[in-house]
Amino acid sequence: MDKPVAPARLASTILLVRDGGPGLEVFMVVRHHEIDFASGALVFPGGSVDAADRDPRVRTMTSGCEGFDDDDLAFRVAAIREAFEECGVLLARPRGAPALVDAGRLKHLEDMYRAALERGDVGIADMLEREDLELACELLVPYARWITPVQLPKRFDTMFFVARAPEDHVAIHDGRESVDSVWIHPDEACRQADAGERTVIFPTRLNLEKLSRTGASVEAVCAAAAAAPVVTVLPRIEKIEGGRIMHIPIEAGYGDSRFPIEGSPGAGSARRMQLAQPLGDTNAG
Repeated sequence: MDKPVAPARLASTILLVRDGGPGLEVFMVVRHHEIDFASGALVFPGGSVDAADRDPRVRTMTSGCEGFDDDDLAFRVAAIREAFEECGVLLARPRGAPALVDAGRLKHLEDMYRAALERGDVGIADMLEREDLELACELLVPYARWITPVQLPKRFDTMFFVARAPEDHVAIHDGRESVDSVWIHPDEACRQADAGERTVIFPTRLNLEKLSRTGASVEAVCAAAAAAPVVTVLPRIEKIEGGRIMHIPIEAGYGDSRFPIEGSPGAGSARRMQLAQPLGDTNAG
């Protein structure tokens, strides 16, 4: 009898980008070695959609979400919340104001809410309501969507968003789920993975390559993402002689539809991964 397919938990990942010295840079964190998913890996900030992200109050405290269904809204709320929790960047503004919160206001919000949100002591709606803020969801550009293969026991349905990092928000890892962080050119992250200097799991690797192909600046990347429809990737794994092949839709924009699976991620191959890892989320918690 076929084993039942595990449900896929909704999750969000955010690619914060900026124009740096070497060109386009993306913010990435190194997962704590005791985390049960992607321990020690270089990933984009992100995690699972929490029940509090679906608080009905949140919808009234967002911009750019008109007409979105509950899941579409929850993906965006989770992406902004995770960016705040994991790296201290907050895509939110005082209610009705044109500009995002400045560095001084952000410091207050970090002191009051960053750790409390991560612990679940407060929900995102509580912070927005108390501080009279609204989430700037229109700054998130949908970039990709990956769902863990059906044969794996722990599964995620993950939306990837790309967003320009606010210039006066200093991104830094939280020191708990993530133990290090870096602004890095996508090509350099791939080079370090190939050299065995970093562990980079499969969806992260492909999205780094996609970033590099898309453009050399934040404006180019965001424009290309806005113009391209997101094609959901639900990888299909095929056993072949000498190994296994992962199939994904060519329309998803990763340059190919067939990728070999061998060994552990990041070790000497551009596209190696462990099937034991729940493919589809770079940083779900």
